[in-house]
Amino acid sequence: EPSLYTVKALLILDSLGQRLLAKYYDGTFPTAKEQVAFERSIFSKTHRAGGEIACLEGLTVVYRSSIDLFFYVVGGCQENELMLSAVLACLLDTLGHLLRGPGPRTVHGTPGPDREWVQRHLPPLAHRKDVEKRWLLDNMEGMFLVVDEIVDRGVILESDPQQVIQRLSLRVDDNPLSEQSTSQVSAS
Repeated sequence: EPSLYTVKALLILDSLGQRLLAKYYDGTFPTAKEQVAFERSIFSKTHRAGGEIACLEGLTVVYRSSIDLFFYVVGGCQENELMLSAVLACLLDTLGHLLRGPGPRTVHGTPGPDREWVQRHLPPLAHRKDVEKRWLLDNMEGMFLVVDEIVDRGVILESDPQQVIQRLSLRVDDNPLSEQSTSQVSAS
């Protein structure tokens, strides 16, 4: 039966298979113990494999590695692998873009995030394209923002990295009224 809830989990594991970031979107793995067991299983089957797609425990898993990290997007066995791959590609491309810096100031006629925002919230690591563990750990808050802009409760929101970056720059720049001074509120 078709559903918008296509992503069951999004995981980032280190080179030893330890969880760095995990978002589970349904009750497939309801307890932390089951989640850790699944993460161990998925890592043991994929960390040496050369493929990008695996079927595991009745689930479709798309994955890629980057230096010392493994990125996974998990969907049901009937899910379209191309959709799951698009989510993974968006995540990696967004992170790669943020590592390189903002690039052009406009994308398709809309302003892109400025260099200050990128450096303030997701500082580049020696202009590398590949994400590595140290950078991810130093920027965990930004990682959660990126993931939340791509997938929400298992629903794919965006697969275009430029749109994700644009939304992030708008989201961080929007200060709630409680964080503004009285003069800032009265000026707006």
